Amino acid sequence: QVQLVESGGGSVQAGGSLRLSCAASGSAYSTGSMGWFRQAPGKEREGVAGTARNGVITYANSVKDRFTISKDKAKNTLYLEMNSLKPEDTAMYYCAAGPWRGQSLLLKEGYNYWGQGTQVTVSS
Repeated sequence: QVQLVESGGGSVQAGGSLRLSCAASGSAYSTGSMGWFRQAPGKEREGVAGTARNGVITYANSVKDRFTISKDKAKNTLYLEMNSLKPEDTAMYYCAAGPWRGQSLLLKEGYNYWGQGTQVTVSS
């Protein structure tokens, strides 16, 4: 079983920065792929960024060059550094984990475990 606990959300003005953290418990196999997703009210949950144990990193086009995903393997903690935030980045952000099978890291169907979410609000 894997447990994921997110933290670091909050409210910022456009152009600001936030850093999200996701502390994971569980086997290295079960957390072979990890990612960040977000869901705005009335919209589908969408993939933001993902990383796999072989070093593959993928970003959604909407956040490329603004967001950076990283993982501290020793702490089994996933991070999402978000810079140049825009109002359209406002959403509940979720951490996800699952075994790495070569799947797309931005598809929610590729993950078995989810955190409870942390709210990010960007005002203009």
